[in-house]
Amino acid sequence: MSDRYAKYTRLVFDRPHAKVLRIRLNNGKMNTADHAMHAELAEIWRDIDADPEINVAIITGNERVFSAGGDFAMVEDLMNDAQARLRGWKEARAIVHNMIDCNKPIVSAMRGVAVGAGLVTGILADISIATKSCRIIDGHTRLGVAAGDHAAIIWPLLIGMARAKYYLLLCDELRGEQAAEMGLVSLAVDDAELDDKSIEIATRLATGAQSAIRFTKHALNNWLRQMGPTFDTSLALEFLGFAGNEPQEGVRSHKEKRAPNWPEGSPV
Repeated sequence: MSDRYAKYTRLVFDRPHAKVLRIRLNNGKMNTADHAMHAELAEIWRDIDADPEINVAIITGNERVFSAGGDFAMVEDLMNDAQARLRGWKEARAIVHNMIDCNKPIVSAMRGVAVGAGLVTGILADISIATKSCRIIDGHTRLGVAAGDHAAIIWPLLIGMARAKYYLLLCDELRGEQAAEMGLVSLAVDDAELDDKSIEIATRLATGAQSAIRFTKHALNNWLRQMGPTFDTSLALEFLGFAGNEPQEGVRSHKEKRAPNWPEGSPV
């Protein structure tokens, strides 16, 4: 394994094929994204892009869950610390743009739950695979912030504006099988098949015509690059929202396992 990956603390790596790097989100049983993981997810795609030994990356979680979203300690820092908020905004922007610009195909393998900050990498992967029972939830408006991250740049393209608005405004849950049927993810498989299927697809990509595959990814991702201003607006509004009152109640209600009691009135 190249020393370029030794610096990572929340991502672990293995090679299911000589030209395939598998990345596992690694932060406890629910794989929440803390400050370290968030920063590493912004950086890893640049390292993969520059690694001559890698043709394909797989992004996955542990044996139980892909990611339960942002760690509450990180979210509270985003609410209460302006410098942390600016740093988080810059990282969130880099995660999306670096995945889009990475010249290597990315395959995601999601099981258990895929929410919020973790869901970004699952949906933005070039080929996304979920277990049929995987719980996919954007989660932003339930937390009290705008659906930033990746949602505005890709959900309407994948499932249409009407469905995108329904699931992003209401934070309703999608199961992996349903997500595949409507086109939000590429494939839905049984849990026992997830790892083998992701390796099979990644291996096919890794042993194919590399220039042809990479040029095709680059061209197709111009659909997403055209939506860059929309993404930047959604992300800026998300992080502006962290300075308001609604996320305070969103976090409290999550911790207390109750319905939120949103503050009256609106600044807009």
